[in-house]
Amino acid sequence: MNSIKLNILFVISKSRIRKDNKASLVCRLTYNKKRKVFSTGQFVNPSYWNSKKQQVKPPAPNRDEINTQLSLIKTKINRAFLMLQVQEYSFTVDDVYRLYKGEKLEKEHNVVEYFEVYLNKLKTLVGKDIKQVTWNKYSYVKMDIKSFIKWKYKTNDIPLKKLEPNFLTELEYYFKVVKEIKQITINKKLQRFRKIVKVAVSEHYLEKDPFLLYKAKRIKKDIVFLDNEELQALENHTFSQERLNRVKNMFLFSCYTGLAYKEVVNLKRKNIVLGFDGNLWIEMTRQKTNKKLSIPLLEQALAIIKLTRQNNSKEEVFSCISNQKYNSYLKEVADIVGIDKRLTTHVARRTFASTVLLFNNVPMEIVSKLLGHSSIKVTQDSYAQVVNKQVSNEFNKLKNKLK
Repeated sequence: MNSIKLNILFVISKSRIRKDNKASLVCRLTYNKKRKVFSTGQFVNPSYWNSKKQQVKPPAPNRDEINTQLSLIKTKINRAFLMLQVQEYSFTVDDVYRLYKGEKLEKEHNVVEYFEVYLNKLKTLVGKDIKQVTWNKYSYVKMDIKSFIKWKYKTNDIPLKKLEPNFLTELEYYFKVVKEIKQITINKKLQRFRKIVKVAVSEHYLEKDPFLLYKAKRIKKDIVFLDNEELQALENHTFSQERLNRVKNMFLFSCYTGLAYKEVVNLKRKNIVLGFDGNLWIEMTRQKTNKKLSIPLLEQALAIIKLTRQNNSKEEVFSCISNQKYNSYLKEVADIVGIDKRLTTHVARRTFASTVLLFNNVPMEIVSKLLGHSSIKVTQDSYAQVVNKQVSNEFNKLKNKLK
């Protein structure tokens, strides 16, 4: 409930003194530093008005009647204020007055305000349908939108109905030029904001999506992965420091399973199960999508598991290591082996998808399933250039055969 108080004050309007020396009594409402003044319809001689007690004092004629009317007005205003307070949305002093007068309020929701309401609802789904990290991402976008509105419109918020097609264009400019954010991150932020707008449309707070024709600038990212020679060089190298050998094995395990960092460090021996085909599989839930993963284990991955069993008797397959240290050690690994690429979990997953699967003619549908992607389109969009390279390689082989 909103903690901002409403101040109700009855005052004499000395500019409206009649010939009978009576002045109009007006009501002055103050809420959130904004005022609304209106006539009560009552008149009284200024000498009979007690401003401290907010009452007409004797011997004024009709004082009981006037005081009763003022009390009723105050009660109705407080009732209207309370009704607005229990709602989820913000309101103005004009809303209080209109509700007091019995007018039907057509709520005009603001952008940041509506975003906050959406976040409050989304918060209840954390741990059920979504993860805390997902909620945090939407919360960051809300703060971005708030700062943009302050920068562009010189105000804290604007009505939803004022969202126009050029809003996203201006917002993209703000992210790119003022905040110096990369395009791929901008696209993610805009995607999350548009989801809020679509919810507002579905709830009839907006007649139509103002950004229907907007298209984000697509960025083609080069897919970085280890080729077969680099993968073999890494496998064959033994480091003098055991910590680097452990990190190498974790990275290689990702290269042969497609598991992300969190999935690798959370992998338990109970997740290694005997499959329907008599082979060992990984059965676990992917952290990012909360979907179940089933991955058959290649010989290279099995060899790493056997190696970790010799060095680690714990339930976890791999010894725990922070993401920061993992990435730091991977840099050392790459430098020592002579791999001129920045090694990350993403590179390992892409190596699995590209060098291990696609370049060995595993169908895209299978690759998509093993990576735990939400749809095959995600996989196709991500690995289109890899497929093109494969097509080029096969075509060159064909040309050599036909010579």
